[in-house]
Amino acid sequence: MRTVYAISGGVSKFAKARPDKTFQAVIKEAYDAAIADIGLDFPTFTKVVDGSVASYFSDHFSRQLMAGIMAQDYLGLVPKPSHRVEGGGATGGLSFQEGWKNVASGHMDVCVVYGFETMSHVETWKGNEFIALASDVSWDYPVGGFYSGYYAMMVTRHMKEFGTTVEQMAAVSVKNHRNAYHNPYAQKRNRYTIEDVRNAPMVAWPLTRLDICVMSDGAAATILVSEEGLKKLEAAGAQIKRPLVKVSGIGRGTDAMRMADRPHVDYDTFMRDYATEQEKSSDDTRAYYKSLWERGTRYPGVHSFRAGRSAGNMAYKHAGIDDPMTELDFVELHDAYTSSEIQTYEDLGLCRYGEGGDFAASGKAFMPNVDYGLDLPEAPVTPVNPSGGLIACGHPVGATGLMQGVFAIWQLQGTIGEHFGDETLQVSDAKRGAIHSHAGTGTYVTVSILERED
Repeated sequence: MRTVYAISGGVSKFAKARPDKTFQAVIKEAYDAAIADIGLDFPTFTKVVDGSVASYFSDHFSRQLMAGIMAQDYLGLVPKPSHRVEGGGATGGLSFQEGWKNVASGHMDVCVVYGFETMSHVETWKGNEFIALASDVSWDYPVGGFYSGYYAMMVTRHMKEFGTTVEQMAAVSVKNHRNAYHNPYAQKRNRYTIEDVRNAPMVAWPLTRLDICVMSDGAAATILVSEEGLKKLEAAGAQIKRPLVKVSGIGRGTDAMRMADRPHVDYDTFMRDYATEQEKSSDDTRAYYKSLWERGTRYPGVHSFRAGRSAGNMAYKHAGIDDPMTELDFVELHDAYTSSEIQTYEDLGLCRYGEGGDFAASGKAFMPNVDYGLDLPEAPVTPVNPSGGLIACGHPVGATGLMQGVFAIWQLQGTIGEHFGDETLQVSDAKRGAIHSHAGTGTYVTVSILERED
């Protein structure tokens, strides 16, 4: 298996609507930015690239079947190989990993992965209906299965089980929106307070409008290469930024579509099959989890994403990570809801199950250089969503996981200031980061580890 480098990326402006451009032109905005970042022009790169992966969630939003091949043609990539990936909210993360496979396998030396969604073409209620079709249309959808309702149900269980509070959820919203204030690509660049979040219109208790991501138009693209691909690009005149960024681990997990079908495993099964290496080695953590099971907690229940734990553990094993909290310098995490960010802290091993709410308000997941207007009890350790995440950047579904990849590349190259025109969101001396993409109620989840190669 060959080493794969993520050498470049580009992001379009994410916005509520992009009436100025067709979806193909929005993709090209990101595609051109990725090419320009390595100092090549469009015709030269087109000669060198071996193929592509196209990422988009729904044919309904663009009202166009086979939109991927239209983008392939628009980008001048025909007749080179390509395929379209779709996996709900995890579409971008899945496509990034498919691009990795193309290069790691030796099938391609240079692969471009591009993703988009243009969700403004339909009204919000219709967009929510389209998204709800990613639930079981025979069982869940007919009884009002819209996703805000699912996530509200899951977090109320988390609140009952572990004492998570609405203020802890609001802290996530404050963090991500204030981070995005410094990100020119973000859709929502606002400074909010805890009170603003809680006083926003209620969507599905306890989730307010500011606890939930928004539908968007936007695109993102990443360029993945082998060592041979690096040589080909440099021979063509590319100026590859150093240090190189290596994709050092990938992981995926799945779970049943219907939450009622998900099992409740016992303590021994959890520790054997799902615990991280750090959790297994800690007497204190083993005793803590034992106490949770003794009082009636079951895993995964509806308060945890088993697929996220499986994806994280697989990626960590691949990358040689035992303790993600101390070995990751940042995480770009799929925060479609503030509640799901809290749940995912636990699934990715950034804290223990039941402690996600406390972790959210502790300060450990915040950036050191941003004024959040909060009295945070602890210093930042592993910033989560330094870009602003989905809640503030927006969620054009097919682009989101690739957006995370682009921002991770820039963090590890140390070029956030160059791309944002502002150094505030640059994680100091970032060596290793994770990107996390999530679909449905945790039915597909991907985790990819990117690492600076010194």
